[in-house]
Amino acid sequence: MQLVNVMQTLFDRPPIPFDPNRQSLKSWAKFCLQDRGFKVVYAQNADFAVETNTGEKVYFKVNTSAENLDPKTGWIVVDESGQKATVIAPT
Repeated sequence: MQLVNVMQTLFDRPPIPFDPNRQSLKSWAKFCLQDRGFKVVYAQNADFAVETNTGEKVYFKVNTSAENLDPKTGWIVVDESGQKATVIAPT
């Protein structure tokens, strides 16, 4: 999935590191995506959705652990340092 590859490039070097004292994990991920021009929209059963140019929505949740993740949803897993995140595509 090309969207996930582009998102991974973004989260390899995010515009700002994650700081739990300043923002939630969800708001940090949304800010990083919106800062780079991604269209982030509301999602009822996920933290947010990223809408592509074709109107397709890909749903994502954010977490700090890669254990027990629901494969139906995409995931953004942030490492403990807050300097990098891994994007996992939905199946």
